[in-house]
Amino acid sequence: MPIYEYRCRDCGRKSTFITLSVSEKLEPKCERCGSVSLDKLVSRVAVLRSEGSRMESLADPSKLGGLDESDPRSVARWMKKVGRETGEDLGEDFEREVDEAAESGELGGEGMGEDDP
Repeated sequence: MPIYEYRCRDCGRKSTFITLSVSEKLEPKCERCGSVSLDKLVSRVAVLRSEGSRMESLADPSKLGGLDESDPRSVARWMKKVGRETGEDLGEDFEREVDEAAESGELGGEGMGEDDP
């Protein structure tokens, strides 16, 4: 089932439309204001990957190029990426907690090196 997304030129709201087939005629109207003055958006694409493929990606040393262990914000970005790559539901508070830890300086620095136990 094709999914089409449009942004209203009048009110700015994004509207999503699902059709049964590509050949089905679609005459979209803004869900908020009813305007037909819409711009078609490029939708996101989801790619299903196996757990093995996700774990291989995380183990790839080239993926650590932007990680600065002494910068809490860099560590926070890396932790969020790992969280997304695992495909596990880490809870709605995960990213907020990581951001708070980065702001307080609790991430990075000592304890992050390979030589640490």
